[in-house]
Amino acid sequence: MVSLQKYQNKKVAIYGMGITGLSAAKKFKKLKAEIYCWDDSEQRRNEIKKLKIPISKFWLQVRSMDQILISPGIDINKCKITKYLKKNLSKVITDLDLFFETNKDSLIISITGTNGKSTTCKIIEKILRMDGRNVKTLGNIGYPVLSINKFKKKCIFILEVSSYQLQYSKIFHSKHAAILNISPDHLERHKNIKNYIKIKSKIFLGQKESDYSYLNKSNQYAYLIKNILKKNKIKSNLISVHKYNCNFLLKKVNNNYFKSKGNLENLSFAFSVAKKLRISNKVIIKAINKFKPLKHRQEIVFSKNKIICINDSKATSFDATLQSLSNYNNIYWIVGGLPKVKDKFFLKDIKKNVIKAYIIGKNINFFKKKIEKDISYKVSKNLNHALNDILNDIKNNKNKKSTILLSPAAASFDQFKNFEERGVNFKNLVVEKFKGKLNV
Repeated sequence: MVSLQKYQNKKVAIYGMGITGLSAAKKFKKLKAEIYCWDDSEQRRNEIKKLKIPISKFWLQVRSMDQILISPGIDINKCKITKYLKKNLSKVITDLDLFFETNKDSLIISITGTNGKSTTCKIIEKILRMDGRNVKTLGNIGYPVLSINKFKKKCIFILEVSSYQLQYSKIFHSKHAAILNISPDHLERHKNIKNYIKIKSKIFLGQKESDYSYLNKSNQYAYLIKNILKKNKIKSNLISVHKYNCNFLLKKVNNNYFKSKGNLENLSFAFSVAKKLRISNKVIIKAINKFKPLKHRQEIVFSKNKIICINDSKATSFDATLQSLSNYNNIYWIVGGLPKVKDKFFLKDIKKNVIKAYIIGKNINFFKKKIEKDISYKVSKNLNHALNDILNDIKNNKNKKSTILLSPAAASFDQFKNFEERGVNFKNLVVEKFKGKLNV
């Protein structure tokens, strides 16, 4: 691609050498750029050196950088080279920008929102593959957008896009772009909900009259997003998405996963995109019936003897947890971890579903204050103690069916490396406690 010749022999800095930074370094090498890489972690720098990738304090170079790619985890306002990056803000790009430059002739579907991004991407992927399309799903779902090397011509890219990726992107846009929902999240970085919405709305900026923007207009913040579109004179086709869009399909769907409110919303977005791609209802229904939920998202890991165990470790905010609390009855709820800034708990409508809560993690007081007026609770501190406490309580309870739900409404970093590790730990404990195989 002629436009990418601009990187040949140019000095490109990459700040943050996690999986995104590493994939960017490999991409720039192929583009024959002169790369200068840095990570604030000494351990990570040593790991990168072994891969023969140059480590350099690029901000001290005599000759200035032509371009600076920063990893999504980098907050320009809080990092160690804040002054340098702010001074050179015009040179900053993201992995999304470079991906767009290298694949601008491909059909790109981008999905963002607070909850349900990964699931929606996977539903769309399942439908497209069932229709015989060549598809690659990349991004925040776990595969960096720059990790793709070889693919067929007519490849459709589905990208899960985070607010961190969008925050500093400049040129990225896609044929189909969706904001699933908005609720307060990542406010420790974005400061307030208005900034968060403004950043999420960047997924629509740059779209043309021939492109499609998908928005849940019933979301409480939809009007702010529409105002941003109007202010920026975005003329794309705005598609109003609602969970009732695909209600008629549900009569033909035999997949219990899509009975919950949140998953219905995910399905409605996937259905809307699929119809714009001219995929038949027959194919869509077949794909939906064969769809299997992602791990750690309302994942039923055990169901026997009137006890059901659900791993919803991915629920890192109350808004995400609310979906699970709404879907089940007689719940023994494991909650706690690293709470999200300004996260609010609304328990009035679901407290009847919860028998008792078991608080884990290092922020006990935060969760006690959130739930003590509405729900009976016990401080269990960790998952192992929580499960022991629950099993003791179930013995003394004569409910016909009990739901053991790990849906923490918090990040995992106070006790685990990530939500995946937390979910795996829960599943291993379930195996131990029930002395049997998981329902997987």
